[in-house]
Amino acid sequence: MRAVVQRVSRAKVTVEGRITGETGAGLMILLGVGKADTPEVTAAFAEKIANLRIFEDEAGKMNRSLVETGGAAMVVSQFTLYGDARGQRRPSFISAAPPELARGLYEEFAAKLRAMGITVGTGIFQAMMSVELVNEGPVTILLDSDKAF
Repeated sequence: MRAVVQRVSRAKVTVEGRITGETGAGLMILLGVGKADTPEVTAAFAEKIANLRIFEDEAGKMNRSLVETGGAAMVVSQFTLYGDARGQRRPSFISAAPPELARGLYEEFAAKLRAMGITVGTGIFQAMMSVELVNEGPVTILLDSDKAF
């Protein structure tokens, strides 16, 4: 599983002119699901992101998590995080999970965050989406459950 995690002051996803998700301060999570991902990987990844200390404390240090701040999460499925363009100009997506696996794990990821008391907004799986966000900091973290980076 891969994610681009961005600290935001607000985020919104629109599909065909309709807002499907809108959040205030918190995180934008672009989530890619890989072929080898499992429910166990999904649970651990949700736990890690929810508790990632990238929000400032009273001293201005990045020492607080989404859970601690009471922030929201916008979760957007993005299979292109598994694009491999090494040695070529057209990315290959063979490491991305097939849609039937990816959809379930994407939905499970959002459910795990909700179970932690986090307000979650989402896009629509496999839809062409317009994603808006205001990045705070900016703070952007790349995560990979296989620790590839």
